[in-house]
Amino acid sequence: MNDRSPILAPPQHDETTLRQWLSVFAVAISAFAFVTSEFLPVGLLTQIANDLHVTPGTAGLMVTTPGVMAAIFAPGLMIFAGRMDRRQVFLLLTAMLLVSNIVCAISSNFAVMLIGRAMLGAALGGFWTLATAAAGRLVHVSDAARATAIILTGVTCATVIGVPLGTFIAGFASWRMSFFVTGGLVALALVAQALLVPSLPSAVALRIADFVALLRRPHTRLSMLMVALVFGAHFSTYTFITPLLQQDFAMSAITLLLLAFGVIGFFSNALTSLVIAKRLKSSVATMSALLLCALSAMIVLEHSRVGEIAAMLMWGIAFGAIPLCFSVWIQRGTADLPEAGSAMFVSVIQVAIALGSSVGGAIVDRSGVRADLLLGCALAVFGLVALQRLAAMERPAKVAEMAHECSPSLD
Repeated sequence: MNDRSPILAPPQHDETTLRQWLSVFAVAISAFAFVTSEFLPVGLLTQIANDLHVTPGTAGLMVTTPGVMAAIFAPGLMIFAGRMDRRQVFLLLTAMLLVSNIVCAISSNFAVMLIGRAMLGAALGGFWTLATAAAGRLVHVSDAARATAIILTGVTCATVIGVPLGTFIAGFASWRMSFFVTGGLVALALVAQALLVPSLPSAVALRIADFVALLRRPHTRLSMLMVALVFGAHFSTYTFITPLLQQDFAMSAITLLLLAFGVIGFFSNALTSLVIAKRLKSSVATMSALLLCALSAMIVLEHSRVGEIAAMLMWGIAFGAIPLCFSVWIQRGTADLPEAGSAMFVSVIQVAIALGSSVGGAIVDRSGVRADLLLGCALAVFGLVALQRLAAMERPAKVAEMAHECSPSLD
């Protein structure tokens, strides 16, 4: 165990105060703004491509670029931040997001648009590193898992409300107005942070050596592999779920089904937050297995409307809780180096999203969506195997600990 303490926790009360919970909600609003900004171009792709005179395929770089930048900047930006108060870093990253939306809104060509999206990616990587690491510092230690769940609820709300809202605004105004309105949301988040988030001092700067120390731990390496496999299973398949559903549903029905996916995920996240502190391993296993069942059902029950609806709802339950489960898992496994663990976690997820979507797209183009679902099932199975290996790693340590507690003390 590393004896360095990279953060200074603020004084804790016996229970979380109202102001502390409000600071968590301020970060959750910021999470909502970040995710809405990240995926805003998905519903505006054709309009932006036409106005900026690029092909839809090229316009897809607006989604790819932030992911790549986030993977790079998650560790890099936090090393650069040094010992800066994490509250100030939060404010700077959110201000960068605001500028990003404005740059995108006024972009006259695609190169300027990509500059704005790159700024988003850089801010995104740093923000998620801070958000997941700081959750336990904003509240009493017993409420850390619930605070993480509330922050991640901002992600679910952005999926359910934020992205469709941006598309709706573009429908009666323009895609530029969607970016301006999202910028207004970011400004609100910035004000909330300035008023509610307390000082979060850092005792020492994050160093490259911290990442090296984590990578030397077999448990951390295998945990990150498990995260990559399960997130890869989701994003390699969910990215291309619409073409599969279009075989049996009209677009209006698909929209409602995807909305139901997000809504049920919201409740799954909330309910899991109530039990995850005491049942972390079983929560990770249950949700990963549920994802595997959902992907398998999409294959076995293909062209059965009832079966596909049930599979999509099962999928929503699984992925609604998976980010929370893995976030808490990594927090516990890297408790002595929380910011390094969080930065590595964010980078692994972004790489899994980029690779999963890319590989999944290649399979869909060559062999169809069914083959892509088989890939997702395989990745989910390997993720569960990794979890089983992690459980086997932890078992000897627990046995030794119990033996020590049960052994008689000698005077």
